[in-house]
Amino acid sequence: MINYIAFMDYPVSVSDDGVSVNPEKMEKEKLYHCIFKNKIILIFKDTQDVLNCYEIEEVDLVNKVKNSKNDDEVMKIFEDYIEQQDLKN
Repeated sequence: MINYIAFMDYPVSVSDDGVSVNPEKMEKEKLYHCIFKNKIILIFKDTQDVLNCYEIEEVDLVNKVKNSKNDDEVMKIFEDYIEQQDLKN
């Protein structure tokens, strides 16, 4: 029951109609993600409460995220990808 409640508090959800975002439940400067139609959707709320949304279609990355066990593992996948692609600059 506790895990179910924690999942309900997650500010991003997916249905057949699309991705729903509840900005009031989002922490600033925290990255949220979901999978929709074989794409990773990344959502970020900045310090000025502006929502930023990114879509990733790279199949290998999507599959790694789908097979991840928790948010820490997902963040590690993103960090490794950024380092491999030299995207920090």
